[in-house]
Amino acid sequence: MFDLAPDLTQAAGWMPIVFLVVMGLAMLAYVILDGYDLGVGVLMRRASDDDKDTMVASIGPFWDANETWLVLGVGVLLTVFHKGYGIILGALYLPVALMLIGLILRGVAFDFRVKAHAAHKPLWNRLFYSGSLLAGWSQGYMLGALITGFASGPWNVVFNAVIGAALVAAYCLLGAGWLIIKTEGALQLRAVRWARGSLWFTMAGIAAISIATPLVSASIYAKWFSFPNIVLLLPIPVATAVLFWIIYRSLQRLPVRLAQGNEYGVWVPFGSTVGVFLLAFYGLAYSIFPWLVIDKLTIWQSASAPESMGVILVGALVVLPVIVGYTIFAYRVFWGKSTALKY
Repeated sequence: MFDLAPDLTQAAGWMPIVFLVVMGLAMLAYVILDGYDLGVGVLMRRASDDDKDTMVASIGPFWDANETWLVLGVGVLLTVFHKGYGIILGALYLPVALMLIGLILRGVAFDFRVKAHAAHKPLWNRLFYSGSLLAGWSQGYMLGALITGFASGPWNVVFNAVIGAALVAAYCLLGAGWLIIKTEGALQLRAVRWARGSLWFTMAGIAAISIATPLVSASIYAKWFSFPNIVLLLPIPVATAVLFWIIYRSLQRLPVRLAQGNEYGVWVPFGSTVGVFLLAFYGLAYSIFPWLVIDKLTIWQSASAPESMGVILVGALVVLPVIVGYTIFAYRVFWGKSTALKY
């Protein structure tokens, strides 16, 4: 993979790798952090009116900070990898537009539902659900398109749409795990049932991505299935399967414990799902590095001039600790079980 790189001792060689790591970690943080609140939004369709208020309260203090990571990741793509930005965003114009519409719907509905008259509140709840579903599905569609190299055939569109549905299921699994931690009583038990229903679709989505990714590129196939790589990488699918088994077993045991007032293990579904996301991210990153567009454009071909990257790096060194610090502070202040959300 590094035979495609310029001299890595020079700024033009190592700076794109640094920014790729920053962009990748920002997108990973977004998928996990905003993923659970998108999942909570999708799950609202199945909840009672009182439960909807509690569910929104569980994500209320965090969701704005969670979306900051998306801005950071796209900002790095735009400023550092501008050539890749043009190709990627050009190929994904429609799903990006749908995602933005979904995020706007969520933002408007989140604020208006609190002050709306009782007769109008169900409308804002539906819009919050619809925006969450649209944003999550669009992100999955974009992931599928990235994996297939932005191919536009009918089967590719179907694959992308299926991956979109699978990502929504994974977000619901994250969201249900979050609700198991943050809520009590009947809603907490309901969240366990929601997590069970989302688990199988999430497993199917991970399997589909794992099968499809090596098939779209001979170089990716060689990375995974040449010797000794296939032996060294075997722990990734094995660990993923183990985590899914841990989630399944925990969801079988939690109803009995919660009925007894025992909260032992409430963190297991959410924490294990985060572990699955981390392993999936590592596998995807390993598969596509150093390509921004598979087999077409590398990070070095897409990168800005070293002088420009130097200026951006200084800004990133200032902004990134602020974002991390604010996120940690917000989660520390608003820790514990959710209470009524009031303005």
